[in-house]
Amino acid sequence: NTKPGTITYGLLLNDHGGIRSDIFVSRLGENLFQIGANTATDLAYLSREARHQSTKNFAQVREITGSTCCIGLWGPLARDVINEITTDDFSNKGLPYFGVKNALINGIPVTAFRKSYVGELGWELQTTAEYGQRLWDTIFQAGKIHGLIAAGRGAFNALRLEKGYRIYGTDMNTEHNPYEAGLAGAIRASKWEDYVGKAALERASKQKPTRRLRCLTVNDGRSMVLGKEPVFHNGKAVGYVTSAAFGFTVRKPIAYAWLPGNLGEGAGVEIEYFGRRIKATVAADPLYDPDNKRLLADGLSVDSASEASVKS
Repeated sequence: NTKPGTITYGLLLNDHGGIRSDIFVSRLGENLFQIGANTATDLAYLSREARHQSTKNFAQVREITGSTCCIGLWGPLARDVINEITTDDFSNKGLPYFGVKNALINGIPVTAFRKSYVGELGWELQTTAEYGQRLWDTIFQAGKIHGLIAAGRGAFNALRLEKGYRIYGTDMNTEHNPYEAGLAGAIRASKWEDYVGKAALERASKQKPTRRLRCLTVNDGRSMVLGKEPVFHNGKAVGYVTSAAFGFTVRKPIAYAWLPGNLGEGAGVEIEYFGRRIKATVAADPLYDPDNKRLLADGLSVDSASEASVKS
C-alpha cells in the first residue's frame, strides 16, 4: 500500500511468529519492487512463495545481485559531498527519508536509497557493476575536501549498535519473535487480512515477553567483549551477548544481549569474558540520536510507522 518511490522495512516470519529474516522493500514502480534481502535462503523462500501465487496475483522473483554494486555515503557532510557531483535534488524535499529514486552522479546512472544503517544522513547509491569503480572514484574525489574517509565493516558495526539496529542471524533468528527482539514497530497487522505467522503474533502481543534483546554499556568504559559471552545477574547465568563493539560516539563499549524480560533499564549485570566478570548496565535503546534528528538532517517529520520499524 505504499507509493512508488518509497522504502518499507519488514520482517519475514515463520508459522510460529519467529523472525525468518528482515528485508527492505523498495517500490521502484507500480508493479516493480526491489528487495534488499540477507541471504540466498531469502531468495529461495521468496521464489517459492511467488510460484504459489494464483494467476490473478502473479509475482515473479529475479536475482540481480551479481549485476549491481552499491556504495554507502553517510555522515553530517554527506549532502555537501553529493551536491558537488550531481544536479539532482538530494534535499529532504527531493528525496525524503525512506525514499528511493533514479539519479545521475557525474553522468553515472544510480538508484539512490535514502536509508542508513549507521544512524547518519546519507544514501545507498546503487549502480550496475561496470560503473562501480567510476562511482567510487567520483565520490571519493569529491569528498576529499570534506574529510571523507573509507570506513569498513568494523565501523559499520559500531555505528549500527549505537543506533540500536539489529542484524538478522546475529542478534535475532527464528527462535525470536518481533516483540522480544524490539521490532514491534515493524508489525503493521491492521493493514493485512492474513500473513504467515499472524495467529502466533496475535497471541504473543497479548503476553509480556519472557526475554528481550537489550542494550548493555560496560561500566568501566574500556573492557571489550566479542559476542556470544554469557551474561550473569545476581551470580546466575541469565543470557548471552549477540553483538559487541566500542561505541566511538558514546565513548564506551556496547553489547546487545538476550536477557530475561524483567531486567529493565538500569539493571546491573556481568559479562563473563575469558573467566573475568565485566560489569555492565542495561541501557536505554538506542544510545545515539533517539529522536532521529541526524537521519532526518533538517528535522522534518517522517512516517512514524516506517521509522519505528527500523529501531527498537
